[in-house]
Amino acid sequence: MFSLLYGFYEYMFRKDEFHVLILGVDKAGKTNVLERLKTLFTQSFGLDPGKILPTVGLNVGRIEAHNHNVIFWDLGGQSGLRSIWDKYYNEAHAVVYVVDAAARPRFDESRGALDRVMENRELGGAPLLIMANKQDLEGAASALEMGQVMGVERMEGRQFKVLPVSAYTGQGLKDAVEWLVETIKRSHRAGRLRVRSGS
Repeated sequence: MFSLLYGFYEYMFRKDEFHVLILGVDKAGKTNVLERLKTLFTQSFGLDPGKILPTVGLNVGRIEAHNHNVIFWDLGGQSGLRSIWDKYYNEAHAVVYVVDAAARPRFDESRGALDRVMENRELGGAPLLIMANKQDLEGAASALEMGQVMGVERMEGRQFKVLPVSAYTGQGLKDAVEWLVETIKRSHRAGRLRVRSGS
């Protein structure tokens, strides 16, 4: 009887777990995004932006948002590290692609890296959120401009959104997580990953 009640409790109160990749070229602010999300959605404070070093490998952060557990995988963006990104595609429910909206000379590089990500079949059907980061800096591109630069008109058949954010101030990050969770819940990919994991 206990096992039956426990099973019912687990079924009723277990939260779905979503895995989200945070990608982008180096210095886009990916780790700052992750640390600010920890501050906004958990009881702990993320690292101070001035103490964050370039990611070599992987940073992991877990938050609870909108009754779901979201695990973020922040991958290093240096050109030599981008070759390992695809090792994480298979288990990802969605992709957050962070762009330094104030670093205009690097827009072409950012777009090229995003193109390679989106061409990979392992990410078929994965929702894409492009964060036009560093909106607190003068001259930062708007979400509309960033969408044009990143070529979102080519994302036909994929759920995507471009949002202006600032990892430094927290601007836009709560809206970003809300969109992510709601979009993942409705995506066919989430259903496929759930079946594959047997949960």
